[in-house]
Amino acid sequence: MDTIYALASGQGKAGVAVLRVSGPQAHDTVKRLCGRVPAIRTASLCRIQDAQGQLLDRALVLTFAKGASFTGEQSAEFHLHGSRAIVKAVMREIGLAEGLRIAEPGEFTRRALENGCMDLTEVEGLANLIDAETEAQRRLALRLFEGALGVKVARWRDTLIDAMALLAVTIDFSDEDVPDEMNAEVHALLVAVLDDLERELSGIAAAERVRDGFEVAIIGPPNIGKSTLLNALAGRDAALTSEVAGTTRDVIEVRMDIDGLPVTFLDTAGIRETSDAVETLGIERALRRAENADVRVFLTDGQMPTGFVSREADIVLVGKTDISRKAVNGISGKTGEGVHDLLRSISDRLGGMASLAGVATQERHRIAIARSIVCLNHALAMLDAGSEHAELIAEELRQAVSALDALVGKVDVEDLLDSIFKKFCLGK
Repeated sequence: MDTIYALASGQGKAGVAVLRVSGPQAHDTVKRLCGRVPAIRTASLCRIQDAQGQLLDRALVLTFAKGASFTGEQSAEFHLHGSRAIVKAVMREIGLAEGLRIAEPGEFTRRALENGCMDLTEVEGLANLIDAETEAQRRLALRLFEGALGVKVARWRDTLIDAMALLAVTIDFSDEDVPDEMNAEVHALLVAVLDDLERELSGIAAAERVRDGFEVAIIGPPNIGKSTLLNALAGRDAALTSEVAGTTRDVIEVRMDIDGLPVTFLDTAGIRETSDAVETLGIERALRRAENADVRVFLTDGQMPTGFVSREADIVLVGKTDISRKAVNGISGKTGEGVHDLLRSISDRLGGMASLAGVATQERHRIAIARSIVCLNHALAMLDAGSEHAELIAEELRQAVSALDALVGKVDVEDLLDSIFKKFCLGK
């Protein structure tokens, strides 16, 4: 196997740059550049030299033993001064030896997976952690990266295997009376796993919203102050404002962090009857985006726009209270009246949604868990029909276990791995 190396820290000038090396020649590479191999897991100050003995840098060097590193392989890290010239020179010197090459994107993490140091859900958690922009995203990604879903899967899997072992007794002694207590025990095991799976499945939608971001649509008639409100929320001129009705034709998006939650605010075209073809398209697009939004903020002049089915999460406010009469639930992006209260209301609603999030966060998690649920429901139906279906029940349980194995990457997921690791940077 090749030894791989790459810059693990960010590109460009920095205080410190970290070069990572992993593979059978990692420690030989350290010896070649430093003249010695520092003690395992001990940061040592070394002189980094090229083949002619010219000093490239003085840096901290760490070595890790096989089986006790991120990748599970023999590995090393060079903590260099973060000059582009130093990084380039050291990488050039590392690459001179046979059998060393620059890592592909995500290859270090892929080796960690292949060597059993991580499961597939932990890899996905790491990818989410790298992409996290808000506190809620960080917490959710960290739970996945720390193996919370893998622990659950292992527990579900072990319980199903216990149930299969009990069924094996039924199959082996099919010509004898099997105690009713055994079927009852199998039933209890399956129901326990099924309840857990259904609970986890119900939390995936909320987890996906935390991962990808919530959407809040600002809706109302033209010239009611939607764009001005968006600018007030964003703290900048994100949308063009005008006294001319119908200025906003397309959906304007502004990404914000609301109490740790990722939120995209949508400023939509004013809802009204119009003969303008372009404005009509903008209104149709606004209606579609509003329908899919997590929270809808209706700015009104006292009357709700038609065509909307009321939702519990909707917020209805009277717009432009700076020029209209004082109103209950009034708001003005121009003066700031009601803006703080609106943000608090949005935070409360989205926080309630986020609290429902489980550990599973991906569409493939949803598919695998749903497959397991279908298999367990089939198994329970046959179990209730009588123990003569033991072999068919066992097959359903094997299919359920197979779906769970796919969840953590224990079965063939090569195409999926290629897709995941392409999103990683070189040093990961």
